[in-house]
Amino acid sequence: MVMLVAKPRLMLGNEAIAYGALASGVAVAAGYPGTPSTEIIETLMRFKDVYTEWSSNEKVAFETGFGAAMMGARALVTMKHVGMNVASDSLMSSSYTGVSGALVVVSAGDPGMWSSQSEQDTRYYGLMGMIPVFEPFNPQSAHDLTVEAFNLSSQVGHPVIISTNTRISHVRSQVNVLPKGEPVYGRLQKNPGKYSLVPEVSRKDREEQLNRWEKIKSLTSHLVESRGDGDVAVVGAGISYSYVLEALRNLEVEKVRVVGVSCSVPLPEKILDYLTDVERILVIEELDPIVENQLKSMLLDHGLRVKVEGKKLTGYMGEMTLERVLKAVATFLNIGIDPIVDSPTVPEDVPRRPPAMCPGCPHRSSFFFLKKGLALGGISSTFYSGDIGCYSLGVLPPFNEQDSLISMGSSLGIANGVYRSTHVIPVAVIGDSTFFHTGLPALANAVYNKFPVLVIVLDNRSTAMTGQQGSPSTVIDIASAAKGLGVEYVEVGDPFSPAFSRIVARASEWVKKNLAPAVVVAKRACALEVLDRVKPTQVAVVDYDKCTGCTICYDHFTCPAILKRTDKKAVINPEDCIGCGACVPVCPFNAIRLEGDKPAGWDEAWTS
Repeated sequence: MVMLVAKPRLMLGNEAIAYGALASGVAVAAGYPGTPSTEIIETLMRFKDVYTEWSSNEKVAFETGFGAAMMGARALVTMKHVGMNVASDSLMSSSYTGVSGALVVVSAGDPGMWSSQSEQDTRYYGLMGMIPVFEPFNPQSAHDLTVEAFNLSSQVGHPVIISTNTRISHVRSQVNVLPKGEPVYGRLQKNPGKYSLVPEVSRKDREEQLNRWEKIKSLTSHLVESRGDGDVAVVGAGISYSYVLEALRNLEVEKVRVVGVSCSVPLPEKILDYLTDVERILVIEELDPIVENQLKSMLLDHGLRVKVEGKKLTGYMGEMTLERVLKAVATFLNIGIDPIVDSPTVPEDVPRRPPAMCPGCPHRSSFFFLKKGLALGGISSTFYSGDIGCYSLGVLPPFNEQDSLISMGSSLGIANGVYRSTHVIPVAVIGDSTFFHTGLPALANAVYNKFPVLVIVLDNRSTAMTGQQGSPSTVIDIASAAKGLGVEYVEVGDPFSPAFSRIVARASEWVKKNLAPAVVVAKRACALEVLDRVKPTQVAVVDYDKCTGCTICYDHFTCPAILKRTDKKAVINPEDCIGCGACVPVCPFNAIRLEGDKPAGWDEAWTS
């Protein structure tokens, strides 16, 4: 027998998960890019014997993995926490049917909302769907638990969720990586009595699901560990376990029993072996009291009267931090905190730096000319129904063109409700990747219900916000897709051109006249994609004889490369300017021009 020897490598937590999947024989991997989960799929794409794809949305990604696992393959599905909501319909059904191979779902949460519209505890899906949830506490455990998840899923024939977070996903540390295994693909097998969920099948599957759940409870009992001794205990779930260990070291406390939980759903009953002789318990976990509530129920069922504290001391909101754990543990143990230990950094009084679109971002021009076009088209007051993407920055001044930002693909649905309740014609702004993610059903609804809305699709040819992953718009023409759904008025324009405002004006007039949806596609590539293909050799400069200091270029167009001089005239920083020329038509006095030779392939990179 050949022994598998782990080799140490420095890597991200997401990479550790990917290598855990590779060691487990993953054959099919699918996901939708979303911070902080994206690097898992990007890592797997390096291995050509594993089928890996960016799917059009999380539901399609999950169903791809689910279908592969039906055939006996080992499949991995990745997404961020809000993506679980998109995939949840089929996720719940997969727990009923089970799988023939192995199906592991990684949901990367974002406590603190560093790059998300909400923080959400994925573990509720485990409770609701009877799906085990593993929680790593560092990159090494992320790798090891991925292997555990595949083994459990294969052994029981049931999906498994790995719930990670920003700190686990994006921290880099040494990981002992197991060697890559041979991908386990499937074979064609039909079993409608298992996978076709008509009521008769569902009732039988429900009984089998409950039986698998009992088996899962017995097979996850080892995913809880204990160290130390004392009459009080601190339980840490996932990354909180690491913080608990560090907090106790800093506080120099020894007489405390520490219990680490790596399977938060179902909470292993073995945990009672470590807690039956303690007087008080503190549970520390991120977001909601999932472990805390299960532990309280478990103690009650066994007739054990032990005081359990948790969220009352740690709070619910935001990511867990060492400082929060220090205060909670100190309060629980009724000890003081050394001022040196509890010394949060006092923020310096520095100027605010709101996020900004990149130099050359086509969305800036789209927003600039959109407002002009609406005025030309006779729409003076409207509701800008926004969506999730780089263009979400349109919510900021000076554009102020995103009055709502709810979820992927929500722009059209929200806009529909706005119109039905106010009869004000709204503008729905959506990106190209989001258009294919969940915008298509909403656009079909707009056509079907004859909803007068101006839809602006910002097609920058990539899923730019999460790192320039591919977009279906590079293969599927958005204008043709809109026409195929029955949209009568569709026009494509270049947002770098002043003519874009006239395109918006014509579409606005059409919507008002016909009381039906119109689609305008603002088509120009992401500037970062262009710079990857072509090195710029030109730069924008200001003609100070023509510049009047009108402030339009830096106060209303707001390219980061354009600054204000003391005399209010504009100055362009050549270090930041990429020579895109978007600012040239913005100046009403023709005071900005491009200098230098245009590089070969420059125009094609922006428009192809």
